[in-house]
Amino acid sequence: MKIKYCTRNMKNNGTKPVYKSMKSKFPDVKMKKKDCLGNCKTCKNACFVMIKSDTVSASSADKLYKELKRMIG
Repeated sequence: MKIKYCTRNMKNNGTKPVYKSMKSKFPDVKMKKKDCLGNCKTCKNACFVMIKSDTVSASSADKLYKELKRMIG
């Protein structure tokens, strides 16, 4: 599994703690930060990541983290 993070979403919606927590808890999962993932509508309104070509979003960073843990686990 590879998770892509938008650096703009990390700054604007607070997904940076999600990235750090996932990196420490699941070191074998590939994670990549990109300047923009081209999903601006979602980026403005929610915390999100991309897994393959699917968008995984949540209303808060905590909820996104829980969803990612559920998907991996």
